[in-house]
Amino acid sequence: MKKLKGGCRCGQVRYEVEADRLPKTYACHCLDCQTWSGSAFSQNALMKTNAFAAAGETARFELAGGSGFVSYQSACPKCFTRVFNTNSARPGLVGIRAGSFDESNKLELVAHIWTSRSQRGLRLDPETPCWQEGAPAEVLFSLLDLPMPSMSRGFRDF
Repeated sequence: MKKLKGGCRCGQVRYEVEADRLPKTYACHCLDCQTWSGSAFSQNALMKTNAFAAAGETARFELAGGSGFVSYQSACPKCFTRVFNTNSARPGLVGIRAGSFDESNKLELVAHIWTSRSQRGLRLDPETPCWQEGAPAEVLFSLLDLPMPSMSRGFRDF
């Protein structure tokens, strides 16, 4: 195992993830991700929470979705970089903003979701799987090389 590192722009929030390799990532083009990222999409890596450790003060924003699940967004209160999030729909997993990894330029993008909300003029690689809305969880987890977690309340598609 090696320690993958990352953090916010100013360095106040840092994290380490124990993993064998850099994670595969997916891009979400939903309107929430566009607003949160201030860009056309949010690129994310899912990692096991027990392999993730963050240091430094974070500001946390909670957003309840229409499904009843809650997303907990963690950002640096100094430079406003959104670094990671958890979601009650996927306990045991942390979503890390791909651009916050120290080696973000080496990450592989393996899927696009919510492309029905994509910005006009954005051209996606036709070789990368895309879904107009959420991807079936078992398919996305397979593309990310992650085991499908067992969920007591059921797992939502992404």
